[in-house]
Amino acid sequence: MELWFSEVYTPNVKMSIRVEKHVYNGKSDLQRIDIFDSYEFGRFLALDGYMMLTEKDEFIYHEMITHVPMAVHPNVKNVLVIGAGDGGVIRELVQYPEIEHIDMVEIDAMVVEVCKEYLPQTASKLDDPRLTIHYEDGLRFVRSCENIYDLIIVDSTDPFGPGEGLFTREFYGNCYKALRDDGIMVNQHESPFYKEDAIACQRAHKRIVESFPISRVYQAHIPTYPSGHWLFGFASKVYHPLKNLNVERWNNREIKCKYYTTTLHKGAFYIPAYVEGLLKNVESE
Repeated sequence: MELWFSEVYTPNVKMSIRVEKHVYNGKSDLQRIDIFDSYEFGRFLALDGYMMLTEKDEFIYHEMITHVPMAVHPNVKNVLVIGAGDGGVIRELVQYPEIEHIDMVEIDAMVVEVCKEYLPQTASKLDDPRLTIHYEDGLRFVRSCENIYDLIIVDSTDPFGPGEGLFTREFYGNCYKALRDDGIMVNQHESPFYKEDAIACQRAHKRIVESFPISRVYQAHIPTYPSGHWLFGFASKVYHPLKNLNVERWNNREIKCKYYTTTLHKGAFYIPAYVEGLLKNVESE
């Protein structure tokens, strides 16, 4: 009997992947956690039936959410990562020797433990001595922070369930307060393609624009995410993602990436006309 994992994108669209083996199934206090082995995408993680990452294409998401702000900010020492229980963002961040400390706030400890055991490709650097993991709600954690971080990366799940509070005006305002005077916040911004996802994307963008003086959106192609077209938000107090990109400095680091380059960095901020329209509609409200 063939086993298929299916994720519903709309009432009329779903994506299915043929599964070789159901490796792990568990339930925390917050959500169901599944690990599957697939023929095409390798091992993958699903939370409450929604695919979070696959071994084959996770590098795209993690490189783009991490290296874009790191190529812009000239002096990142303290980083706050919210979510990211799979460890992929941490794996990318620890390549920067100037980073002195990383606080990772993950609401579900069981996600971290499962990923350590079953997804070593992403979780391999969760033992880095610069990292402190806090198992609590990111919204609550950031409320008590002020003028601490140079960079905040919001690697949240979708805007419902455990991740819902990470898309509110209060949350983004607290992130602004937690950042230093030249701080940057980057978040996953959903897909603009299907109607319900586009509405969530607009809502997040509107709230970020209200909180930060500089707010831009950039894109990546991630095959196993809804529509394959994924957006990220870049919000900053001072730095512009293109005008302040230091190509020479980043290239001299010789960090080996499979997706990100400083040339791609520039192109990622040139978004399609329909996406520009979606964002301008809420910017002018």
